[in-house]
Amino acid sequence: MKNKYTEYKSLNLVEISNHILDYWKENQTFLQSLRLREGHTPFIFYEGPPSANGKPGIHHVMARAIKDIFCRYKTQKGFYVERKAGWDTHGLPIELAVEQSLGITKEDIGVKISVDEYNQACRKEVMKYKDLWDNLTLKMGYWVDLDHPYITFENQYIETLWYLLAQMYKKGLLYKGYTIQPYSPAAGTGLSSHELNMPGCYKDVKDTTVVAQFKISSPSKSPQRGDLQRPGYQTAAKESYELLKLNKKENIKKQTEAESVLWTCLKGKKLEGFKFRRQHIIGEYIVDFVCLPKQLIIEVDGGYHNQPEIQTADKERTLYLENSGYKVIRFTNDEILCDIDNVISTIYTELEKRTMLKVSPLGGDLEGAYLLAWTTTPWTLPSNTALAVGPNIDYVLVKTFNAYSAKPILVILAKALLHAHFPEKNAELSFDDYKAGDKNIPYQVVAECKGTDLIGIQYEQLIPWVNPGQGAFRVIAGDYVTTEDGTGIVHISPTFGADDDRVAKQAGVPPLFMYDREKKRQPMVDKTGKFYKIEDLDPDFLKNNVNIDLYKDFSGRYVKNDYDAKSETNETTLDIDLCVMLKQQNLAFKIEKHTHNYPHCWRTDKPILYYPLDSWFIRTTAVKNRLLALNKTIQWKPESTGSGRFGNWLENLVDWNLSRSRYWGTPLPIWRTDDGKEEICIESVAQLRQEIDKAVATGFMKENPYQSHDYQNFDLHRPYIDKVILVSPSGKKMTRELDLIDVWFDSGAMPYAQYFYPHNDISKSFPADFIAEGVDQTRGWFFTLHTIATIISDSVAYKNVISNGLVLDKNGNKMSKRLGNAVDPFETLQKYGPDATRWYMITNTQPWENLKFDLDGIDEVRRKFFGTLYNTYSFFALYANIDRFTYKEVDIAIDQRPEIDRWILSELNTLINNVDAYYADYEPTKAGRAIQYFVDVYLSNWYVRLSRRRFWKGEYNEDKISAYQTLYSCLETIAKLMAPIAPFFAEQLYRDLNTVSRKNTAESVHHSDFPQADSRFIDPELEQQMQLAQQISSMVLSLRKRNNIKVRQPLSKIIIPISDKNRIRQIETVKDLIMAEVNIKAIEYLSDDNNILVKKIKPNFKTLGPKYGKNMKAIAAAIAQCSQADINRMEKDKELCLHIEQEEIMLTIEDVEILTEDIPGWIVSTEDNITVALDINITNELKNEGIAREMVNRIQNIRKESDLDVIDKINVTISHHPEVEEVLLLHKDYICSEILCNQLTLVKDFQSDISIELSDTIILAIEVKKA
Repeated sequence: MKNKYTEYKSLNLVEISNHILDYWKENQTFLQSLRLREGHTPFIFYEGPPSANGKPGIHHVMARAIKDIFCRYKTQKGFYVERKAGWDTHGLPIELAVEQSLGITKEDIGVKISVDEYNQACRKEVMKYKDLWDNLTLKMGYWVDLDHPYITFENQYIETLWYLLAQMYKKGLLYKGYTIQPYSPAAGTGLSSHELNMPGCYKDVKDTTVVAQFKISSPSKSPQRGDLQRPGYQTAAKESYELLKLNKKENIKKQTEAESVLWTCLKGKKLEGFKFRRQHIIGEYIVDFVCLPKQLIIEVDGGYHNQPEIQTADKERTLYLENSGYKVIRFTNDEILCDIDNVISTIYTELEKRTMLKVSPLGGDLEGAYLLAWTTTPWTLPSNTALAVGPNIDYVLVKTFNAYSAKPILVILAKALLHAHFPEKNAELSFDDYKAGDKNIPYQVVAECKGTDLIGIQYEQLIPWVNPGQGAFRVIAGDYVTTEDGTGIVHISPTFGADDDRVAKQAGVPPLFMYDREKKRQPMVDKTGKFYKIEDLDPDFLKNNVNIDLYKDFSGRYVKNDYDAKSETNETTLDIDLCVMLKQQNLAFKIEKHTHNYPHCWRTDKPILYYPLDSWFIRTTAVKNRLLALNKTIQWKPESTGSGRFGNWLENLVDWNLSRSRYWGTPLPIWRTDDGKEEICIESVAQLRQEIDKAVATGFMKENPYQSHDYQNFDLHRPYIDKVILVSPSGKKMTRELDLIDVWFDSGAMPYAQYFYPHNDISKSFPADFIAEGVDQTRGWFFTLHTIATIISDSVAYKNVISNGLVLDKNGNKMSKRLGNAVDPFETLQKYGPDATRWYMITNTQPWENLKFDLDGIDEVRRKFFGTLYNTYSFFALYANIDRFTYKEVDIAIDQRPEIDRWILSELNTLINNVDAYYADYEPTKAGRAIQYFVDVYLSNWYVRLSRRRFWKGEYNEDKISAYQTLYSCLETIAKLMAPIAPFFAEQLYRDLNTVSRKNTAESVHHSDFPQADSRFIDPELEQQMQLAQQISSMVLSLRKRNNIKVRQPLSKIIIPISDKNRIRQIETVKDLIMAEVNIKAIEYLSDDNNILVKKIKPNFKTLGPKYGKNMKAIAAAIAQCSQADINRMEKDKELCLHIEQEEIMLTIEDVEILTEDIPGWIVSTEDNITVALDINITNELKNEGIAREMVNRIQNIRKESDLDVIDKINVTISHHPEVEEVLLLHKDYICSEILCNQLTLVKDFQSDISIELSDTIILAIEVKKA
């Protein structure tokens, strides 16, 4: 046990943190904090796993500080807080880094480098900067178990993921579908929708755009070369579509007699040339019969269609189909069986009508007119197969000239967008006067129609490179067509847009596909982002469906230069070349640069494509309502993220694309037969082992590579798992689906996988009480945690979550090495220390708001907060050591302590309650600011300053012991309260106090219990009184400063006009404190009837103007006539009634401004309904006392500079001055007592190198010597 408190020469936060780190390591303080709480109620925390292949940044200090705060706080509150570290080891960041370091691309894997070698490189890459992460974790004081982390590439972890996927599979929530998905050519894999919604993924880009002219054709000119030859064609899109197909087959089997009769006739000679299909899927429905080219649907209604509910369903069905551009004719069974000739005649008549062009609404023959469609992606135009219009949108036929060719043209576009393309003034221009090159082009609206009138019109293929087959190049209905921009006509490329694909399917429009040499169906763009090369296409397909002469010049071109590693920045883009081609063919109406928001890959920062992919999905839409309901039980910080960014995301949820076409990651544990009819989802290594044994028995495999029960003896990654062949129930070979799973599933499964579930029970570790990560994880880790827990456990994964904001530079810009504004976390911690860095980041702004990081701000925190607290402790240690205070005395009863001690202890216990509540509500900023305010305003600037004489003057009596005990309690409590945010300084402060007093049995502040407020110490009235004293003191000090009167110059009195007896009593209670603080001799009160102060009142036009408007002039005049009694009544009652022109006007205190005029010899201030008048008349007696105080101050400074001990006695010699002589006669005893002076001598003509200035006219030579 020490007998003296440690005294320091200066504050060095870096030195303190290094010393405490050594102490923690030597005493295993973190481990002990866990052991001391074993068996206590757990507080469950999940650590979001970082990837160690990238270096940590300053934002990681912020993120980890937030997590550390609440784990430390909950430990202090008595909870057992396990903190398991983790490493996220799969995914794109690792693979892309490896490819860059090896100088390869994804296509080289398996060619230039084996999959095994590649994955070994990934395994090494992922831990590349682990030492840096560990170092940052230790240096910033983030307590987390680094010795037993969970690692996502370990076999046990992967097995848990397989188990979770198998449970989803058993629930029917895992399925394979062919849909349009976001795809990153630069990364070589599809992406999930949540990856596409990371902050910063959507960027403003400036692209070449075109309004293309699609030429309306006659039916005979429409490309009808028969169905596209489609080797291996599969129409499945989603499992729901597969179900429709099954229903379709069943419907054909159960065909009614009437349907059979009609089908025979539809195939007969009378309707020859019109091809019908039966039981055809259109959108959400299966229709009985349809002629797709004419968009005519025939429905056969049985007797049950007379039921009201069926009739309602039929109406909805018909409306849906007609909105999709179809004409629906309905016949009953009886009509068909009794009069089939009439039925066929009706059908034929309708077919004839729909064969004719829809010219009536627009007038004249439309053949040769153009439909205008705008696109920001001209590279998709070769894949166009339809144009979509809004059925209820108004369209116009416009006569004009093409701006490039100057040829006369007729064009169709939305009426609402007419003037976006044709300036209104140009309607007055003469067609005869127009000549090529004129900027102003005349136009004339010649007809109008609705979108429904355009549906079914056929047009010529814009870029006739590839024939997509029958049913293409028609105008169809689109429910998402708007008139916000473009032309109101949307170019439809079903292979590159989810909405395009949907409306095309509804209208029976085929997508444009090509077939590669393996006879696999492919979009026109390959997965590297370029048009398929001719030599990579199926020869038969080329012969029958491709115009090689037209296509060859564009074959192999990248659709975006970003995908071409060899592309120069100024190289012409494919979009530009396509637009130039269209311009030369008189098929471009307008070409221009346009800035739009385009999605980019979250890891490569390259543009993505929307691409048709065979992918495995988690049917998250099936649990959408449960996800929403559980989300409402989570406490989000901020709440707006939970209900807004996250909640809205859940509201618009789509199924989770699980598949990734990569090599390093968790393999999808599904094996299928070649025909896809049999499959198995493996849930464990044990099951895999059993299934392989079956395959060995049938001869499909020679041996079982997963026979060992030691998880270190095998690898579940590719390529090893790809070599496993299983046997189906029918005896067929089953190979693994080559996909990996989304890496976000890895991290989202950590509540289960970190404990090797289901082999181990997680009930005591699930769900988390608290998690925290950056806002970019809202639709990443937060989403996947929530989704997996909902599906597997019907539970939230976390109860409380902080979504951290971004850490920006001091100007609000995103930090990056390129901009040179990135901050090195290690340099920052080394220069300023982790405590100042953490305190600054937490108290500067709330964690969920963006932080403008400024190193000067850390330095300010170091000086103002830690410097103030350090000085307060140093003051205590200095005098406690002198008086040998070690807290051995019994606590002095609270009612026996002076008022100022009772006040600071009241404020301290109020602070405990507030800080405890803030931490409990996950509000660290409020907690830190409350502590900081207490230390600066209450403890240092008020309590210590007003109590300092009690420490260095007088005997070691009860008053002094009370001062020591009070200040010690404040410092010890502050150490415990601040420990979660500033763990190093708090530890040092706590140990500096406790190693002397031994008041606490806990060796570390982080082993101690969080302070509990003692309600007996809390005195709200006393706190209010002291706040009043501080306010009055602040006002008086401001008056002094305003008139350049030093605080050391005593003044006679202040006057406070007040009649409230309770307020007077409150001031009287703290009267002595006020007088001492502002250096006055007396406080006097003036009642309403004895008020020497003159007050003025004037209108507040900001509040009165909006309320009274034109009456303001009369009201202002009435206010100017208010007497002093009126003003006093307004201050007392907060309202005043005026009578103006026989009308009562009730004014409130906010409607006026009340000012107090200065009077001779006095200065006045008013603040928050308190007025203080300061007497500034300085008598000769007051002047002499002021000089004496100045002398004490100057000599005390000399003592400090001379390194004298605070208890050393001194002798002082000063030069003679007549004014000083008079001062010494009156105040010599006071001066000597204050400066511990044995002998104070005034010497004429005394010379010294040191001088002191006591006033403008008094400068003295002085010598101070130790006595």
